[in-house]
Amino acid sequence: MMSLFQQLIAFFEDSSIADAIRENDLLFPLIESVHVVAICLVVGSILVLDLRLLGFASLDRPVGRLTSAVLPLTWSAFVVAACSGFLLFMSHATKYLANGYFITKMALIGAAGLNMIVFHAVAARDLPKWEARRLPPPRVRVAGALSVLLWIAVVACGRWIGFTMEELQ
Repeated sequence: MMSLFQQLIAFFEDSSIADAIRENDLLFPLIESVHVVAICLVVGSILVLDLRLLGFASLDRPVGRLTSAVLPLTWSAFVVAACSGFLLFMSHATKYLANGYFITKMALIGAAGLNMIVFHAVAARDLPKWEARRLPPPRVRVAGALSVLLWIAVVACGRWIGFTMEELQ
């Protein structure tokens, strides 16, 4: 008997949407292209903030103002990346779940999200005290450095997925 998780995976993989993505020669590459562009926007906009937190860029801009300017783009691009990524996943869910780089990528995205939550809950709680400083406090720089490393690892795993998946056709 299949577990609830296996039934859910089968439901998505056997759907007409997944079939269309698998069977159409243009649909998978089109969705993948949208996914890559969205990830570039996510990582690029996060990098702008992280470089500020590390004291390497935008030193004349308060962190709060920079965050307000960049986060709408980050979240919009993240939604597009998540939706397009889910469509790609649906098309070959079983194969993706058997790919260690895919599992690692998902875990790293979770870790990056946790890093962001901890940053906002702990490191940024006294933001008005340090946001205009050229070099933020060490805990803030650590959060920025960890974010950079996590997102680089997400991108690297994403690339390795494509090179380590069994034949998708």
